[in-house]
Amino acid sequence: MNLLRADLNFHPMTTTTTITRFAPSPTGHLHIGGARTALLCWAFAKQTGIGGGRFLLRIEDTDQKRSSESSTKGILEDLAWLGITWDDGPELEFNGQTIGGDTRSVGPYYQAQRIDLYNDAINRLIEEDKAYPAFETPEELEAKRKEAIAAKIGYKYDRAALQISKEERTKRLAAGESHVVRFKMPDEPITVEDQLLGEVTIKPEEFDDFIIRKRDGFPTYHLAVTVDDALMGVTHVLRGQEHLINTPRHVALQTALGYDHPVYAHMPLIFNPDGSKMSKRDKDKAAKKACKDAGHESSPIEALDDATYTEWLKNKTRQLESDTLIALAKHLNIVLPEIDVEDFRRAGYLPEALTNYLALLGWNPKTKNEDGTDLERFDMDYLASHFSIAGMGKGQSKFDRIKLLSFNGDAIAALTDEEFASRWHQWATHYDTALAERFSQQDMVSLAPAVKTRCKTLADGRGVIGFAFIADDAIVYDGKAVHKALIKGERKGLELLKAFRDELAEFDDFTPDAIEAKVSAFAESKEVGMGKIAQPLRVAVTGAGVSPSLGQTLAILGKDAVLARIDGCIESVHADSGKE
Repeated sequence: MNLLRADLNFHPMTTTTTITRFAPSPTGHLHIGGARTALLCWAFAKQTGIGGGRFLLRIEDTDQKRSSESSTKGILEDLAWLGITWDDGPELEFNGQTIGGDTRSVGPYYQAQRIDLYNDAINRLIEEDKAYPAFETPEELEAKRKEAIAAKIGYKYDRAALQISKEERTKRLAAGESHVVRFKMPDEPITVEDQLLGEVTIKPEEFDDFIIRKRDGFPTYHLAVTVDDALMGVTHVLRGQEHLINTPRHVALQTALGYDHPVYAHMPLIFNPDGSKMSKRDKDKAAKKACKDAGHESSPIEALDDATYTEWLKNKTRQLESDTLIALAKHLNIVLPEIDVEDFRRAGYLPEALTNYLALLGWNPKTKNEDGTDLERFDMDYLASHFSIAGMGKGQSKFDRIKLLSFNGDAIAALTDEEFASRWHQWATHYDTALAERFSQQDMVSLAPAVKTRCKTLADGRGVIGFAFIADDAIVYDGKAVHKALIKGERKGLELLKAFRDELAEFDDFTPDAIEAKVSAFAESKEVGMGKIAQPLRVAVTGAGVSPSLGQTLAILGKDAVLARIDGCIESVHADSGKE
């Protein structure tokens, strides 16, 4: 294994370069809260770096049971899609760009490949009596926990392993006896200097001797993150406030290992509008409720067997995989709440709208627009040059999906037709293959003027041209639209439609401009306004009174489909008349 051999007494804070990091665990999709953390770490490095700050990406994959390569790949691609590129970290080829690398020679960037470095640190801690092996079985520890619960006192490891002589512990360790390694917490208060929250002091009785190496030989999060931050030269740690409880442990480890302490800033968490934590469980809850409301006693989809489905419905703590939830939502025709970056990508959000909104969750640019209102719309360049910890708030941030949707709608409206078509087709290639196969990117350029103005997300585009995906004989007609366009006024619209149908049958140039010219010429020949024939046509081929421009609508469908739909509409009107 080609590992960096580093001096464990290394003091990284002597560097003049600001280095931040984002270190996700590859156990699922990237949570939107993690994306916010990565974004602000990236911005802080870019804004405060002396001689050029650096943003580092590290994969914390020591949980071998839950970590996966697919999750790692998804996280890397989500970050790259958002425009959050890393200077140091795993290499990724994304849209023709190479991101990451190991130019500073501080890798590998996967914790599972750094075990020797962690063991070096752990062995030194054991030798210096700052850590020790503990040989209790899980069953013995569980019994002690139950005793504490019965006595109504909080459980805390009793240092029973230290009742064994160091010589005996060393022998048992060398013999390969199953054990964990615990760090000996100092019997004195620990103070964390937080850039947002101020001084946070934790009393010694609030911590026990926590585990730094598990029975499987892998380090725990606390040990690995401490060693990695030091050896990779991380100067600033910006993360969510849920990690504040861990920081005293890390500070104690840093002191024991002779490391300097990075600067800490624990940022406010992201909550739902109702004040509940924005959790991946939200999607599961929504799908579970929908299944119960629909009365599905057995699994409604093939991808989920009945036994698993039944157990999932009954067990509040059981969660389904993301792909299964998506399949359920599609079958039930419901929209699950977006929680992960992948959810927002699938829903058709633009990365620049998402990063703009995420930056405002806890941070205020403290800049005014010319009209005196607070500045809210800005790009990544602005964020990189203006972000500071001083602009962060301490209170919780609420995720307002309505506001985000407004941001996204404005971002879409600002695109040129060519840009919109490119984004729309790229989105469809990943999330709506039928749409991408039906319309080329060039087709979408011609559709853009009609579709773009009706979209808040890229996914909305299908709804605008949904008529193109309906079978010619399966159109459901809007009764009010049919009456207004074809029947009202002594069926003048219906008669014009019949006459135009005959002319259309002899017409071969089915391009939007040619169709518009044909309709205009027909209206002129009949001495009626163009709308008198345009609306009957639109209703006949789409079933409704609203669609993209008539030329585009008919061109999308093609001549054969248009004729078939006109015939079907005429037949439907006559059939309904016979019932009267």
